[in-house]
Formats: sequence, structure tokens, C-alpha cells
Amino acid sequence: MKWLCAFLKGTKPGEPNRRRPRVITGEENTLWQEPVRPKDDPPRHDNEELDRAIAQSLAEDVKPPKPKEPAYKGDNNNDEDLARAIQDSLNMNPYMPYNPYAPSQAQPRGYRVCGSCKNEIGHGHYLSCMGMYWHPQCFRCSACSHAIRETEFTLLGSDPYHKLCYKELHHPKCDVCLQFIPTNRSGLIEYRAHPFWGQKYCPLHEHDRTPRCCSCEKMEPRNTKYMSLGDGRSLCMECLGSAVMDTGECQPLYHSIRDYYEGMNMKLDQQIPMLLVERQALNEAMEGESKGPHHMPETRGLCLSEEQTVSSILRRPRIGGNRLLDMRTQPQKLTRRCEVTAILVLYGLPRLLTGSILAHELMHGWLRLKGYRNLNPEVEEGICQVMSYLWLESEILPASSRYAQPSTSYASSSSSSYPPTSSKKGGISHTEKKLGEFFMHQIANGHINGLW
Repeated sequence: MKWLCAFLKGTKPGEPNRRRPRVITGEENTLWQEPVRPKDDPPRHDNEELDRAIAQSLAEDVKPPKPKEPAYKGDNNNDEDLARAIQDSLNMNPYMPYNPYAPSQAQPRGYRVCGSCKNEIGHGHYLSCMGMYWHPQCFRCSACSHAIRETEFTLLGSDPYHKLCYKELHHPKCDVCLQFIPTNRSGLIEYRAHPFWGQKYCPLHEHDRTPRCCSCEKMEPRNTKYMSLGDGRSLCMECLGSAVMDTGECQPLYHSIRDYYEGMNMKLDQQIPMLLVERQALNEAMEGESKGPHHMPETRGLCLSEEQTVSSILRRPRIGGNRLLDMRTQPQKLTRRCEVTAILVLYGLPRLLTGSILAHELMHGWLRLKGYRNLNPEVEEGICQVMSYLWLESEILPASSRYAQPSTSYASSSSSSYPPTSSKKGGISHTEKKLGEFFMHQIANGHINGLW
């Protein structure tokens, strides 16, 4: 900088102005003419220093800039700055609202940007939550899109909700009373769920006499009415659609199952009577049966070995509202002509459930007719359940699936030669197929068809 200061100061008083060399250009040579200096003029050291400084400055401008050395190579000061910056970042408060225009970005103090519209908030009212600032009208519920003005709200991830909106979306509702499932004493949501249908309901409905379908076990919702069968049983509308109501209606199904047995090389030579009966008649017949496997208090089917008089349903009852009307029964005396007197089945059950009970009871009859009367009761029940399961499988699974993957390894080689035993033309509906899968699920999990 000395040369610049000297240049600005100018020449010293009493010192003549020094001229630069004059250039003379000729045709062949270009020569520098030395300035004429008086003999008594002393040397001008200051001017020479000025010329040297100007030349050095011009030379430095022409040189390329040297690459900067990394800060981590021997730079102790930079290492300390880096360590200090890391320590400061660790000590930062993670709950401080995020301000995209921090003072480090040379923005005015107090400058805030809305996390929704990205506009400046200014000096009006604002909200500070979720690490950002918001205009009051921009902080909205993710469900209803209305502004959240309450002091409390629910946060799911980064999405805010009104407490009521969140409850409507995510709080489970009871499928029976259609209300929000309450919390227990520990503040937790507690409910029951059907293992197959997934129906969720409040625990109290298990004890408040809420009707349950006697076939599929679904509980009756408050906005639906089940059909009352008049004997303490209720039937949902899905199961009622394929229910078998009288003995005559059940005969085609009974004969198709006998054909199924014949296809399994297990033909029944004797003609065993089959009757559809009411609940009370079935329980009375069970009490009069002195032999046979042990039966549970609630019975759906029975293989009789004793002579009895049983009241069977003669004609399909008429449906009036949510009740069955004009039930006509007829007493029938059963005489013993062989080891099996008759097969009784509870009326009012869906076709697939009725058929599975018939397949179960027919197996009891086949074992008695073939002389297997001293089997262990549990073994006999297990064999009957296998036949019930196989019949259901033949009804609801496509024939190609049954042929490709037989259910059992002990089935006869002729078992794949018989057609499905469905008594309905065109196959079964999706609802009926789902019911059949449920009945198979019940058998697989230890429930007994004939002794429910």
C-alpha cells in the first residue's frame, strides 16, 4: 500500500515533476529514449519505489489464485471451530419452533413464515406447534379441513385432527350397539371379536342378553332384527335365506348325502328314517336315548337306537314380521327295525349346516350298522366329524381343487368319481359359501356338529 499512498500525496515541494520515458517508433526499431536528467538533480528513490509497486501489483493480478488448503490439514483453529459447532448443535433445544428465516440468514428479528401457506405471518396472531409457526386459519384438521380452534387436538404422525374427527376415524365402534367402544378402568380400549367373522363388540353384550344367531354366532346389531324361531333361538337374515324348515324340504338333501356315502364305498343298506324336529322334541328324545355317545345339553342332531314317539315338523312355518307362524307338527312312532331307529335334526338351520349334521349322524348310524358299537366315544365323534368336514368341503370347494389336493390320505380311490352333492342348481352363493367355511372352521377348532 506504500505505492498508493505515495501516488496520492504527489511530488514533494521543490521537486520537479518527473516524466515517463517517451517512446519513439521508427520503421525498423522501437527505442526507449532515456529522459534527460540534469546533472545536479539527485536520484528519485520514491518514484522508483512507486514504479516497482505498480509492477508487482499488476503481476499478482495476472497470476492464478492458489488452491485453498483443506481446513482439517494442520489447521487447529478450524478444528476447534468445527468441534464447537457440533457441540452447539447437540445442545440445541429440539422443541424450538422452526423458523426458516433465522437471524443467521440476515432476516429481520421476529420474522415468521406459516408452515401451511408459506407466507409471512407478520405481527398478528399466530400458533406455534409441531416445530413450526402457523396462521390461525391455516392450522386445519386433516379429516374435515376446518381450522382447529380448540386448545387441544390429536396428532397422528404429522397430521393434526380435531379430537372428535380423530375419534370418528380411528376409535373402534361396537358392531352391536354402534357406539364407540368405551375404555376400561386402565384407560385402554377393550372389546371382544369373533374369531372368524371379526365382529367387534363391547364386553357387556356377552351378558346383556343380546340375541346371537344360532347358526353363524353373530350378535344382533341394534339396527337389525333377527328372526325368532320361538324356542329361544334366533336366526340372522343371511342364515334364514337357506334355512331348512320342514321334513319334506330336507329329504332331497338327506338322499344326496346318502349318495355321497355310497360314493365313498360306505353304502347304507337300511333305510333310516330322518325327521326335522323342534328343539324341545330333540331334547326329549335325547333324554330317552339310553345308549350311544354322550350328548351335550344343546343338541342339533341325534342318531336314535331306541323306539320312541317323536313330534316332527310337517309343514314349513309362515314368516310374520320377525316370528315364525303356523308351525304344524305331527307325532310319529319310531319302531326299531335295525340298530338305528331314526336320525333327528333340529329345524331352522341353513342348508349347509343341516347337511353337515346329517353327515355326522349318518356316520354314527353306519358304525352301528357295521357292528362298531364299542368304540371309544371320543374316537367315534372324531370319525363323524371327519365325515362332516369332508362333505362340507365337497360342497364349497371347486371340483378341480378337490381332485388336485385330496383332503385325506385314507379316502377311497373312488371318492373322486362322484359329483358335488349340492341340491341347488347353479352352485351356491357367496354368502352360503362363507357360511360353509365358517362351519368347517368350527369343526377344525373342536366344535361338535351333532352335539352343539
